[in-house]
Amino acid sequence: MSRPSLREPASDPSPIFAALGDRTRLSLLLTLSDGQSRSIASLSADTQLTRQAITKHLHVLEDAGLVSSIRIGRESRFAYSPGSIADATSYLATVSAQWDEALSRLRSLVED
Repeated sequence: MSRPSLREPASDPSPIFAALGDRTRLSLLLTLSDGQSRSIASLSADTQLTRQAITKHLHVLEDAGLVSSIRIGRESRFAYSPGSIADATSYLATVSAQWDEALSRLRSLVED
């Protein structure tokens, strides 16, 4: 009996999951998920982190496609970009379906 291969996702979701693996980045994403763009100064206002630290976290989120930025004068404003979350959700649905199929095959094998 051959094992089914893990189907490759359309794009690599690992940067998304890596970006979401940090509590600070999750907090930033939650703050931005209300749909309003914010400056680095406003995002760092209620934290113990420096603006430079917040900026580094925002760049990781941006590289993963979770936020986007726009420069207005000397200020960068960051906003939530839902596309990557949709990609990650799709990937997780595919993996979940594969596990469901594998468990179903195992159940059939054990019950027969």
